[in-house]
Amino acid sequence: MLVAGTHSGVGKTTIATGIMAAFAQHGKRVRAAKVGPDYIDPGYHRLATGSPSRNLDSFLSPARLVPALTRRAAEGGDILIVEGVMGLFDGAGRITGLEEEEEREEREEAERVKAARMTTDPASVVPARASSAEIAVLTATPVVLVVDAGRMSQSVAALVHGYVSFGPPGLVKGLILNRVGSADHEEGLRRALEPLGLPVLGALRRDSAFSWRDRHLGLVPVAEHPADIRRSLRYLASAVAATVDLDCLEQLARAAPALLPSAELTAASPLATAGGRRRPRIAVAGGPAFSFLYPETTERFEEAGAELVALDPVEDPVLPERVDGVYAGGGFPEVYAEQLALNRPLLADVARFASRGGPVWAECGGLLWMSAVLDGHPQCGVVPATGTMTGRLTIGYRLASVLADNPVAAVGTVLRGHELHYSTLDPPGQALRLANGTDTWCEGHATPSVLATYLHQHLAADPAPAERFVSAAARFGTGREEP
Repeated sequence: MLVAGTHSGVGKTTIATGIMAAFAQHGKRVRAAKVGPDYIDPGYHRLATGSPSRNLDSFLSPARLVPALTRRAAEGGDILIVEGVMGLFDGAGRITGLEEEEEREEREEAERVKAARMTTDPASVVPARASSAEIAVLTATPVVLVVDAGRMSQSVAALVHGYVSFGPPGLVKGLILNRVGSADHEEGLRRALEPLGLPVLGALRRDSAFSWRDRHLGLVPVAEHPADIRRSLRYLASAVAATVDLDCLEQLARAAPALLPSAELTAASPLATAGGRRRPRIAVAGGPAFSFLYPETTERFEEAGAELVALDPVEDPVLPERVDGVYAGGGFPEVYAEQLALNRPLLADVARFASRGGPVWAECGGLLWMSAVLDGHPQCGVVPATGTMTGRLTIGYRLASVLADNPVAAVGTVLRGHELHYSTLDPPGQALRLANGTDTWCEGHATPSVLATYLHQHLAADPAPAERFVSAAARFGTGREEP
């Protein structure tokens, strides 16, 4: 079942997470997924279900792999609940700008359209790439549409009619009304919607307790306030159980057709180990400052043969013992810039590690931590640049051609990823040539042992970056152990 919205801000995360938590409280083994590139919402899902939440995205992964990603997300569960992205039909535009990718883009677009046509009326509109509607079509998942009814009465019927008639026939199976003002308001909404023949599966009242604190990139990550969010989730689960027809939702999910046969995901190839050499150890930055981490990243590292060890850059005074590589993903280092700067022993240890050729892979927030200075606060200094927070959001899918040797991807490789940040780096660097539409530009810093860029990668479809990074860590570790 996919919980979609008419637009951003209607309460998709609240309602989807509340449904997950309510089912979990009723003893169901709930599995979760999120459409599109996102780290924060899946953290709420994981707290509600006790299991990792997966991302379903047909730009970061080819459309042919979306059913396989969905199967992985559903493994071991009684019910899979997918949270949509933006509005139901909102997705990515065409991402071009790298000449060598244009032919591949054309082939993949044809493949995507063909796959979508398999499960829709041939005369209907093919949903936009990477939209909630497309993921629902590619996986034959029933959609429950969340409507913010807070400032509407009869107009709600016109809005819902538009969404139902625009998409493939039968895409939307039911409605959940959010921010309803009163019993009389709910009754009027239900009466207005009756002629459409779509079941109203629930109606949540307006309640400030359902609003999690926002930050410049969305919700506050779970890692920062887990106890507070757990209390909120218990309250939310009770409210959802009292106002949403969970039995009907479960029947809807169980009635979904089986996933179509598709290509399968390819695991990372493990290192060839010989002579009793130990597995390379990779420190993975975490804690409240670095909570943006796709589960596929660590899974690919482990598949490739690495042993992973946790690192909290705010609290830990030095790198873990016998570390052969450092991975620092995204998060909110700008919120913790002063604490990170005060942890001078760790900053010095990371700088020494990198200066000796230790492999470092840093994405977005990790890039800022690796910089020399962030908003006036000294950081690791691995990257000779200064990070500055701005009021301008940089967001979107990216194709990136690798221009400099590094431990993640060979020169000439084209990577797929996304950006989401409010900061700039000076100088921006020349490691990657990025494209978005007709615009191209360079950014990122690289050496043979370091890659630090704003680009977030999702490794479900392509394990090669993990294989290359683990191999670099293994070589570094072996070199230190040899006499």
